[in-house]
Amino acid sequence: MGASNGKQYGSEDSDLSMRTLSTPSPALIFPPTSPGFQNGRGSSTSSSSVTGETVAMVHSPPPTRLSHPLIRLAAKQQKEQAHIDWLPDQSMIHIFSFLPTNQLCRCARVCRRWYNLAWDPRLWRTIRLTGETINVDRALKVLTRRLCQDTPNVCLMLETVIVSGCRRLTDRGLYTIAQCCPELRRLEVSGCYNISNEAVFDVVSLCPNLEHLDVSGCSKVTCISLTREASIKLSPLHGKQISIRYLDMTDCFVLEDEGLHTIAAHCTQLTHLYLRRCVRITDEGLRYLMIYCTSIKELSVSDCRFVSDFGMREIAKLESRLRYLSIAHCGRITDVGIRYIAKYCSKLRYLNARGCEGITDHGVEYLAKNCTKLKSLDIGKCPLVSDTGLEFLALNCFNLKRLSLKSCESITGQGLQIVAANCFDLQMLNVQDCDVSVDALRFVKRHCKRCIIEHTNPAFF
Repeated sequence: MGASNGKQYGSEDSDLSMRTLSTPSPALIFPPTSPGFQNGRGSSTSSSSVTGETVAMVHSPPPTRLSHPLIRLAAKQQKEQAHIDWLPDQSMIHIFSFLPTNQLCRCARVCRRWYNLAWDPRLWRTIRLTGETINVDRALKVLTRRLCQDTPNVCLMLETVIVSGCRRLTDRGLYTIAQCCPELRRLEVSGCYNISNEAVFDVVSLCPNLEHLDVSGCSKVTCISLTREASIKLSPLHGKQISIRYLDMTDCFVLEDEGLHTIAAHCTQLTHLYLRRCVRITDEGLRYLMIYCTSIKELSVSDCRFVSDFGMREIAKLESRLRYLSIAHCGRITDVGIRYIAKYCSKLRYLNARGCEGITDHGVEYLAKNCTKLKSLDIGKCPLVSDTGLEFLALNCFNLKRLSLKSCESITGQGLQIVAANCFDLQMLNVQDCDVSVDALRFVKRHCKRCIIEHTNPAFF
């Protein structure tokens, strides 16, 4: 769970002193080994544990007065030394905006003023929960209830929910998000394998502004669509009502062509689609995709073993819009498929074709002569690519910054020298398990000053 990015705030939106103080604020109690709330910038754990299970707890605002004279005296001395309390509210809110959410919850327990500031809606545009043991369904319920205090039943400020890796997330947690977060724009539930199609349908139906959806590793998710109730309320062209542009379905093993057809028909605004290791997808599914989703810029079908040159012909219909393509380990793709891409997708910037053993120097030639703005190329484990293919790259793709030739058995030092002499901006070169000499590696280092070379030659350092 994370706080929103730090921003300079203008005039104060509301009188903080008028905020209701009786509403409890949530905090999580974790086992000693649990990472707790995080937002990517650090985490901390509390020292308490309740029966070894992570649960959502609530606490009341801190008291305003301390009764015992000695306690009052200590508090007075501490207050005199706490120069941070001299800062105005807007400065405090700006500081709080940089805190991970677990620390934000802890700040809410310092004093009544900090409690009010820590629950300012501007600090709660993002919720981020991580950890396998966390009772995420209950945590989401408690948090959304607190954030709905000023706008009953809805969290109008909440735009991002990230609960990746929370294996205890169920459909109930997603229902909470769908019901309470109408302004949601980004949802990441990767690795939450207990959620089903129905819960995802509810989210996309009740969150019309959702643009970014990551369900990678959610093995029960086979489709993205509106609920039947939402479909009835909308026009026959209701598919256009789903505004998702970024969709990651990596490792959704049961996704089939029919499911991809439904996704394409409902998510026509897709620009980024990742289908890595969706092993049941075939060329037919890609044909459906290209009928509806004509704005795709980034596409990954890595490890989709049934995708072949016919699928490349369909992908080539994206033409100059396609900038990123990953077809790694698609063993049925050959020079024919590469030629389709090279001919029609002239603005391609990134291509990952590692493990496509049917690609030869001819395929690299087509690519180099037509996709001259290529910046990143991975043709590792393509044993039929040799120095001849590298020469075509060097003489045409001067903007190349990343090149992987790992385990290319036909590559020698001569080919590397040609690349280094022409591609001065090269920043990463992978020649692991290639038969190249130390002199060739030193030549590359001399001509490409910023290049990081990944190699397996113990004599070069």
